[in-house]
Amino acid sequence: MRDRDRVELSVASTGRSVASRISVELRDLVIAGWTGRDGAAVERHIQELEAIGVARPKHTPMFYRVSADRITTDAVVDAVGEGSTGEAEFVLLKRGHDFYVGLGSDHTDRKAEVFGVTLSKQMCPKPIAAQIWRWRDVEPHWDELTLRCVATVAGKKLLYQQGSVTAMLHPKELLARYENVSREKFTHGTAMFCGTLAAKNRVSWAERYELELIDPVLKRKLRHTYRVRSLPIVEE
Repeated sequence: MRDRDRVELSVASTGRSVASRISVELRDLVIAGWTGRDGAAVERHIQELEAIGVARPKHTPMFYRVSADRITTDAVVDAVGEGSTGEAEFVLLKRGHDFYVGLGSDHTDRKAEVFGVTLSKQMCPKPIAAQIWRWRDVEPHWDELTLRCVATVAGKKLLYQQGSVTAMLHPKELLARYENVSREKFTHGTAMFCGTLAAKNRVSWAERYELELIDPVLKRKLRHTYRVRSLPIVEE
């Protein structure tokens, strides 16, 4: 749970490391978009968002800065109306000199996204799993990892997203591009949501999301489930 600008996380153990808990002071949050390695897959995602009125990006990848206090480990988040959707993503986090990998959802207000992507991302909480992995533990077999998201729509569970992390730029390449574009270093207290997979069917509202980042080599998963509470829109 968050205490002001801090988030308490559990670092998973492996045969080479022991489990621990860390407190991270979050200073900056970067939302990376259009991060696909495959240009055709990126184009498909652009088109599925164009279909709901979102403007085509000027270039790829794009990096959006939003407030770090959007990050939460809560199991319930609030969103205005039913115009927002979640997206399963791997998350990079730096604490001191150490890098970590997490799991999160770049929950975004799609109606607001028509008017401005940065605005739409700032409007919604960014749920993350309370457990993270050390980057050094997964770096040697990074391309073996997969992402999965199951959404509950009208009480029915649907496979919303599923695929390899190879659909997105490798973390080292993504950070290099970020630092080149922003002219800033990825420093202590910075977190980055690193892009997502295309939806299996279409981008749509769901009342619940079940996220997984799966490591078949070390035989473990990061998991996070959250429910979206729809806040009423008062007509004026």
